[in-house]
Amino acid sequence: MKEIGGYFGLEELINNPYYKNMIEINTGRNALIYLVKARNIERIYLPYYLCDSVSNVLDINSIKYSFYNIDKNFMPIFEQDLLENEFIYIVNYYGQITNNIIEILKEKYKNIIIDNTHAFFQEPIESVDTIYSCRKFFGVPDGAYLSTKSILEEELETDVSNDRMCHILGRYEGKASDYYKVFQENDEGFKELKLKKMSRLTKNILGAIDYEKVKNIRNENYNYLHKKLGYKNKLKIKDTEASFAYPFYIENGIVIRKELAKKNIYIPTLWPNVLINNYEGSVEYDYTANILPLPCDQRYGIGDMDIVVEQLISL
Repeated sequence: MKEIGGYFGLEELINNPYYKNMIEINTGRNALIYLVKARNIERIYLPYYLCDSVSNVLDINSIKYSFYNIDKNFMPIFEQDLLENEFIYIVNYYGQITNNIIEILKEKYKNIIIDNTHAFFQEPIESVDTIYSCRKFFGVPDGAYLSTKSILEEELETDVSNDRMCHILGRYEGKASDYYKVFQENDEGFKELKLKKMSRLTKNILGAIDYEKVKNIRNENYNYLHKKLGYKNKLKIKDTEASFAYPFYIENGIVIRKELAKKNIYIPTLWPNVLINNYEGSVEYDYTANILPLPCDQRYGIGDMDIVVEQLISL
């Protein structure tokens, strides 16, 4: 029976998510598994420059995959003709692959999947399967959106997220460093997470975010960083809409990350597995080591950006 009475739980918040007509999945990697099942995909071609969480979930689900390289403009170096049940997985790194480019890639390869993990606010192209990750942009424990015309004829269980909120609530009222181990443990738990619908908790939070405010802040911070650091940036970057981070490419990135961490400025390495699996002269190794994804999200203002710029220039 339904419980009646007792203490209150979290309120039902405003129900106004940014994407209202997409498939709601518990994680981005499981959104890929949804596509694999719905489209009967037999092999996926992945970029070497990618988190191993994607290849791991394909291993768990016994899906064949191969790798390809990218060029300095983040574009795939891939000339192979795809079979009917083969797809190429293309990552929109830092939102640098525009929809115009995606349309060209669609025309060239036909069977493509776009990973918009770094480009939450970049609208999908109707004919292109596109995956979005929510926790890369917002304070939610999990969640992903999938834009596709392929519907999986399988009843999915709804995920439960309450045990993944500790590091999020802890950082809200405390320091990130105090909850970093919990964050890592939570991240590790995604490896075995099965394909499910997005949880009620995550949907509730996503429905109450002020997305216009988020976009404005991210754009302002991104543009400010580019104004101050663009002349030193070895990447020729395009304008983006509310970017995941500002990609600042500079030599000696590994050392600079460590020095910034001493100043409580935490710059992630995207992705450590690439440094192990690729040779030092490759684009993939170089970009992993030396692109600093500088935070420019809605938690920060211009004053914070000034601190980042000041520390970078001093180093």
